[in-house]
Amino acid sequence: MAQASHAVQIPVAQEKVWAFVSKIEKWATLVPAYKEHKQVDDQTSHWTFEGNFKGLSKKIELEIKIVEMNEPTNIKFQIKGLSDNFSGGGEFKAEAKDGGTLMTGIVEVSAGGLSGAVLTPAIKVLLPKITTRLTEKIARHIQA
Repeated sequence: MAQASHAVQIPVAQEKVWAFVSKIEKWATLVPAYKEHKQVDDQTSHWTFEGNFKGLSKKIELEIKIVEMNEPTNIKFQIKGLSDNFSGGGEFKAEAKDGGTLMTGIVEVSAGGLSGAVLTPAIKVLLPKITTRLTEKIARHIQA
C-alpha cells in the first residue's frame, strides 16, 4: 500500500476550509490528471483521469465515496478502482491553528491482481506528488 500526506497552513477560518472540501464538485477538477467526474448520489461520484508515466499513457476510472463527515474538522472517503484493481481511501482534516487553519490531505492506495505488479511502483512514486499538488491547489483556491 502506498500512503501520502501533505499539510498546509491557510490564513482562513476552519469553517471556510470545510465549506470548500466538504463539496467534492469544488475540488475534483483540481486533482492532477483530472479529465471528468459525475455525481452518482450525495456520497458517491465517478472520476476519470488520464495521465502519462514513463512514456505510458493510462486512463483510470475510479469511484469516490464519502464515508464520514465531521463538520468542520474532517471528511473521509473511500477509493475503488473501476478500470483497474485498486482501492484505498483518504481524508481532508482542518485544524484551527495559529489564527488560521492547518489543512492536511491524506491518501492511501493499494493495487491488486495482475495489474498490481505494474501499478504499485507507479502509485508509490506518483501518490506523494499528487497529494501535495492537490492539497496546495485546494489551499490556493480557498484563499482566493
